[in-house]
Amino acid sequence: MITFVISLFLLIFGYVVYGKIVESIFCPEDKRKAPAIRKHDGVDFIALPTWKVFMIQFLNIAGTGPIFGAIMGMWFGPSAYLWIVLGCIFAGATHDYLSGMISVRKGGISLPEMVGQYLGPNWKKLMLVFTTLLLIIVGAVFVLSPATLLTNMMPKGSFFDNLLIWIIIIFVYYVIATMMPVDKIIGKIYPLFAFSLLFMAAALMIVLFMKWPSLPEIWDGLGNMGEEKLGMTGSDPIMPALFITIACGAISGFHATQGPLMARCMKKESLGRPVFYGAMITEGIVALVWCTVSSWFFFSDGWREICPTEFLAQNDKTLTQFFAAPRVVMEVCNGWLGVAGGVLAILGVVAAPITSGDTALRSARLIVADTFGIDQKPIIKRLMVCAPIFILSIALLIWQMDNPDSFNVIWKYFGWANQTLSVFTLWTLTVYLALKKRLFIITLLPAIFMTFICTSFIMTSKIAIGMPPAIGYAAGIIVSLACTVYFFYWHQKKFRLEYRYGKRK
Repeated sequence: MITFVISLFLLIFGYVVYGKIVESIFCPEDKRKAPAIRKHDGVDFIALPTWKVFMIQFLNIAGTGPIFGAIMGMWFGPSAYLWIVLGCIFAGATHDYLSGMISVRKGGISLPEMVGQYLGPNWKKLMLVFTTLLLIIVGAVFVLSPATLLTNMMPKGSFFDNLLIWIIIIFVYYVIATMMPVDKIIGKIYPLFAFSLLFMAAALMIVLFMKWPSLPEIWDGLGNMGEEKLGMTGSDPIMPALFITIACGAISGFHATQGPLMARCMKKESLGRPVFYGAMITEGIVALVWCTVSSWFFFSDGWREICPTEFLAQNDKTLTQFFAAPRVVMEVCNGWLGVAGGVLAILGVVAAPITSGDTALRSARLIVADTFGIDQKPIIKRLMVCAPIFILSIALLIWQMDNPDSFNVIWKYFGWANQTLSVFTLWTLTVYLALKKRLFIITLLPAIFMTFICTSFIMTSKIAIGMPPAIGYAAGIIVSLACTVYFFYWHQKKFRLEYRYGKRK
């Protein structure tokens, strides 16, 4: 628990101190009219109250990420704390703030447009395809998983004990939420769901302080504790698997696709730190809570306090096999928080993925519309953009239903694709800061690190190439070094050209 308390303090301190440094490097200017005012259209560009913008941004980037990712990340041990704290402050929150603020400064542009402006048109085309497909995958996956959970919760033999019924209900909601103005559905129900997630985290934190359990601490070792205590033999090496497993709560490329949604709803630039940087720090706190809860559950035998009989009846499985992340949420919330906890757990594992799915499809609509210059005020044009997105989502959904193992197949690669998206974003932010003659090291170092992580993961992971760790690490170092050298070559070349041009002038 001491590590948890220190980590909690450091996240808050990071917002107050480092968040202010990042803000001063960007230099927000309230004299500029925000896109919500300058480009108001009553659909996507709408000025919303700041508290709503924060709550929507928090739920957009969170979903189940800081819950499920933190639980699975803690399987590796207390090193998860270190990644959440350092990753969130120096990488994730910086990534979210700068990408969101550039979108605000540039009129609410989407991520591919941003990448195209600073990395070039070829990268824009790649990001358009990569990002849109990623968002469609998120939307499709987040239909089937909550629909399955809802079906299992219904009384057997009832009308709603039917997977297809729930799939239709959720997808119809997706269509409506993606098409409707942002203040009509998202602006009304998202703050409620966000409050539920925050309330659940706060309630669990109170119980943790009341119990004050004896847990593994950082100084007990940063190795893969799960191999020894949870039976995680044969798992991917902690470096880089931990940094892919915990994305939301540390750094996530998906967040850069969500920032433009709220960049179009902010009233002024100075609100960027509480909205973008603050939402990410808040997500990190939620991840810390669930890391600590799952540490108690797995490493301090907390599961015996909640459901010993059922486990002992099936003790041929490992703890991580028997207690998947969604089940840990349900068991802990019901066991610690009672009936209210059960309701919050349902909101956490059902409503949260649904709200992530609809904003993913909404982001896909905005990206496609921005790329082809399609005005989104007329509803017929919104429908024109959404139609192929919905068709692809339905096709992917049908494929999932025909292939029971498809969820696991998709999500094995989604984590890597998500972090790879953060790599592109971080390099884009680095180029932006370099062009503005600002302190670009704040994004350069995370960009180099995440380039190493994503390269080494795809080389070493058993779901990908599966090379020995030494080879994967070498490949990660080579690719990271090559990107760094090329960046400094570009930077020096541009500096020399500017110097010569200025001298002539």
